[in-house]
Amino acid sequence: MFIAYLDCFSGISGDMCLGALVDAGVPLEFIEEELKKIELRGYRISTEEVTRSGIRAKKVSVEVTGPDTERKYDDIKGLIQASELKAEIKEKALVVFENIFRAEAKVHGRPFREVHLHELSATDCIVDILGTLIGLNYLEVTEVQASAVNLGSGTVKTAHGILPVPAPATAELLRGIPVYGDSSGIELTTPTGAAILKTLSTHFGEIPEMTILKTGYGAGNKELKGRANLLRLLIGKRLSSTCGERVVEIETNIDDMNPQICEYLMERLYGQGALEVFFTQIVMKKSRPGFKVTVLSPVERFPLMRDILFRESSTIGIRFRELSRSCLERKIVKLKTEFGEVRFKVAHYDEHSKVIPEFEDCKRIASERGLSLVDVMERLKNIGQQMLK
Repeated sequence: MFIAYLDCFSGISGDMCLGALVDAGVPLEFIEEELKKIELRGYRISTEEVTRSGIRAKKVSVEVTGPDTERKYDDIKGLIQASELKAEIKEKALVVFENIFRAEAKVHGRPFREVHLHELSATDCIVDILGTLIGLNYLEVTEVQASAVNLGSGTVKTAHGILPVPAPATAELLRGIPVYGDSSGIELTTPTGAAILKTLSTHFGEIPEMTILKTGYGAGNKELKGRANLLRLLIGKRLSSTCGERVVEIETNIDDMNPQICEYLMERLYGQGALEVFFTQIVMKKSRPGFKVTVLSPVERFPLMRDILFRESSTIGIRFRELSRSCLERKIVKLKTEFGEVRFKVAHYDEHSKVIPEFEDCKRIASERGLSLVDVMERLKNIGQQMLK
């Protein structure tokens, strides 16, 4: 499985995506041939090698050569659906454009199907988005991850006047995504770049655990003093069978709560998506016995975990930190055994496999057959390992 990591240290735009993909080995001629499968004319694509702060990069430009038709979502949807592009490319492209048009509709307070692309050339936008999807497909990328996104700073000139960076549509598209600004004084992330990130990236944070196979640098339009105006693309393969992710570890110490509430608190946390919840006995000030509540949470679920702890426990303060977590990818399989159908959790690491029977199934079998739970678990573990060799 190949991963594409978009390092948005100097923002992201559609043409920067194309440049990074071409630099990583996607032939521009291939992208052009694939784009001929959609009924879109009046543009020209070119590429050149440039330097940004001493770093060599590819600059891909899309020049609109004729009058650009004002297109609404249904117009673009019709073009994509009527094309001969691969089904997976068409499916993802429709989601990218729906995200763009819904952001525009919200910003301008108009119905979704009535808005058109205000600040973008419709042709330019279509080429950038479809070209990016074609390039990722060419490289056999199955997952996209990204860094936090640099928005730039200052103002941007729009059809509605001068507005602060990020542009309203860009800000709407990047809701829920980690961003930051700098002192560059220009717009570094465009609506097209934001839409690509929102739709394709599954995680935002540090570079995932992978073996880097290819790199690519896509150049922005301007040479910035003291900054390489580039989008860096890393193409890699996951290390063994591990998956890396960012999580938030939340802790709080409690010595004044009825322990009977702990079960309910744990259920509430797991019910809202906690990855792990556990309690540790501790001794607190004045030698009072207490317990520490520890919660591991997906980054995006942290606000919910925090609210549950404040609402459902006696704590008046929590501490938290963001961590990296590496875990084996696992799946649940059902096997027919001498005890009937049993679920097994299966994980792989290099050439080694871990096969673990589901505890609830083991407990049910032991209860129904009057057997020792320990014996059932051991027997099923051996059966699973033999069957899944």
